Amino acid sequence: MITFAKDFKRAAARVTADLRHRGLIQRALKSYEVKRDEFKGRYQNWSEARQAAAEIKWDAINHLDRYLAEFIAKLEARGTRVHVASTGEQARDYIVQVAKENAVRTIIKSKSMTAEEVELNEALEHAGCTVFESDLGEYIVQLRHEKPYHLVFPAMHLTRDEISDLFQKELGSEPTNSPEELTMIARRVMRQNYCRADMGISGANFAVAETGMISITENEGNARLTTALPKIHVAILGIEKILPKLEDLALFLPMLATAGAGQPLTCYNSLFGGPRQPGEVDGPEQFHVVLLDNRRTELLADAEQRDSLHCIRCGACLNVCPIFKNVGGHSYGTTYQGPIGSVITPHLRGLQNWKHLSAASSLCGACTEACPVGIDLHHHLLHNRRNAMKEKPLWWEKIAYAGFVFLMRRPLLYRISGKLGSIFFPLHKLVNGGPLDPLISWTKTREFPPLAKQSFQEYWKAKGKKEAPHGLS
Repeated sequence: MITFAKDFKRAAARVTADLRHRGLIQRALKSYEVKRDEFKGRYQNWSEARQAAAEIKWDAINHLDRYLAEFIAKLEARGTRVHVASTGEQARDYIVQVAKENAVRTIIKSKSMTAEEVELNEALEHAGCTVFESDLGEYIVQLRHEKPYHLVFPAMHLTRDEISDLFQKELGSEPTNSPEELTMIARRVMRQNYCRADMGISGANFAVAETGMISITENEGNARLTTALPKIHVAILGIEKILPKLEDLALFLPMLATAGAGQPLTCYNSLFGGPRQPGEVDGPEQFHVVLLDNRRTELLADAEQRDSLHCIRCGACLNVCPIFKNVGGHSYGTTYQGPIGSVITPHLRGLQNWKHLSAASSLCGACTEACPVGIDLHHHLLHNRRNAMKEKPLWWEKIAYAGFVFLMRRPLLYRISGKLGSIFFPLHKLVNGGPLDPLISWTKTREFPPLAKQSFQEYWKAKGKKEAPHGLS
């Protein structure tokens, strides 16, 4: 049986062997780091800004029941239809039902990782709707029948020539490697889709409880067209997107832009609070907000790892993660990649099936350092490993750990084991990487460090004899 872990290992092995692909990703992320650091330097104090953001999210998540109730009440007072979905299936069913009730045939959709999480596009297409992505990166991977490669940069793994070939094949355009021309090719197609669309679907970057509004931040303006032109607007968002007050956006909008894309502020920042009101000349006739739980409340109940719900989906942890830079986004096989994905996916999709992601980490702490809201990511990876072991221990791991404890409590056996190492190491050097190599599980992917010529205890004993005063030993 093919497991998620085996799929991950195979995909990771394939990508790490592709030096061109890895070079492309690492060059792109290096450019991002330069711009990110430039704009972080413009803050009076980036560390204090992170602390302030963490405290706001702590308040929002630890009082989620109160803020969600306030958010829903404000929305419904303006005629918005709010649906709280416990599962991804409930969210899909509700949106499909809205589409059927309104005879929707064409849907335009702006970027939404939550919609990816519940596989919304597939459900709508199965119901007979045609769904077009309006974000350029999302549209490119949709044409390739792929999932997004990165939380923020869905098509970062592709070159201009590859995109040109794709547009030539799928859209009949002329070859070009000009970013402006490629954008205009997609724009011409997209404008027609906006005009035909019966429904627009969006995600949300934040949900403001105080005013009952969703906040969407973007660089292309596609979300504004997606939400303004069709007669129906459906927004789907996780319940953790809540912020208590409108003024909180003054901190979170520039922080999201800086950490996520190396910008001082994204080009378009919009607030949506309901359908078209009396006297207004534009806007949707219907506004639906789908609040998705999908096991988030189970994570909320875990006091130790609850702060992973603070995530603002900026992708900063992916951008600095040495594992992501080498295995790429698609290897993870899940909606949320990188460190944050490795932390939350086992909670959202099952610990035992996805525990391998938490083991695919160097535990260097770069993710925690980069996180703008201070999530303790690398420790949560360890928490997941521990919890997986407690929940379903493997027999050989139990034996290995018991043996380790037994050995470490007996100094004589420990010293003998060190001597045995000097016997096995020459055998390893003789058949390095071969089937008889006693260290094959380690050496098939990395070099084994050479053994020390003497133990620390031997070194210390010898050092003491050399430095002892005359007549003492």
